[in-house]
Amino acid sequence: MRTLDAIHKEIDILSEERSELWHRLSAEYQPGIREEIRALDDKLDGLWDEHRALRARVRFGDREAIVARARVEERLERAA
Repeated sequence: MRTLDAIHKEIDILSEERSELWHRLSAEYQPGIREEIRALDDKLDGLWDEHRALRARVRFGDREAIVARARVEERLERAA
């Protein structure tokens, strides 16, 4: 499992690379650059999803443990 800092560093690197590609694209249109930007956008979306999931795991605990607790509470409510 990666750390939040590692994910942030990768996001920063890819964001800088995307910024450079946007500058190149603004200077001269090239379809290849546009495809690279789209690929970087997809990678960045995935990294942000991973970042949000890790932050939630750190803040609230493991997802399976949360679901298990919720099921126990639901059973207790039904039994009462």
